[in-house]
Amino acid sequence: MSNIPHILLKCIVVDDEFMGRKLIEDYIDQHPNLTLTGSFRNVNEATSVLHSQEVDMMFLDIQMPGMLGTQFLKTLSDPPLTIFVSAYQQYAAEGFELNVVDYLVKPVGYERFSLAISKALKFAKIHNQETITPSLEKVFDHIFVYSEYALIKIIIKDITYIEGMKDYVKIYLDNEDKRVITKSSMKAIEAKIAGDSFFRIHKSYLINISKIKSIRNSMVLIDDQELPISKTKLNLLLEQLNT
Repeated sequence: MSNIPHILLKCIVVDDEFMGRKLIEDYIDQHPNLTLTGSFRNVNEATSVLHSQEVDMMFLDIQMPGMLGTQFLKTLSDPPLTIFVSAYQQYAAEGFELNVVDYLVKPVGYERFSLAISKALKFAKIHNQETITPSLEKVFDHIFVYSEYALIKIIIKDITYIEGMKDYVKIYLDNEDKRVITKSSMKAIEAKIAGDSFFRIHKSYLINISKIKSIRNSMVLIDDQELPISKTKLNLLLEQLNT
């Protein structure tokens, strides 16, 4: 793992079985790139933390009382990187359709666990920490997204802002009346256009800093549209703008 920068991922574990939680907790403690933020018996306990704290990685059991882990993941508009940990293999196909990082079958050995974390670290982009490996950095001035049964080319510098809408994102562009809507999470689209020009001001908004017209009363004006900025992000944005 010497070629992977020292990113620290904040993790939660969601599993109704005590021994299942304890094993993953121990593995997290052993791994230099992971730190445990919380451990929960059910999705209800995990939900409040996901909504109130920064969580980078979730280890999620599938068969739990009340709601399957697969169902729970579908309810999250902007889920963290997720690794399913299950005693059952039949959910693997559905899991990967949900864009999970990996699918671990219990009992999980540490070597297999570490392999899953290596995958996660390649996808991870943590604000205000070290960047992802250079080989994964954006090298193109455009991206392609699927929209309305076609592959659409988006020039990155033309993006004014991106709005998250549960399972989809809406991409707003300069001098474009039509918005491009594509199936994606905010985390995934953010990774595609990662760079100093973009900043996540809110769980639902990613903006092109160069398009900012003004900032007033925790609102950012872009393209004649006022967008909310969360309190935790305001100071970070001002620092990035060198104000």
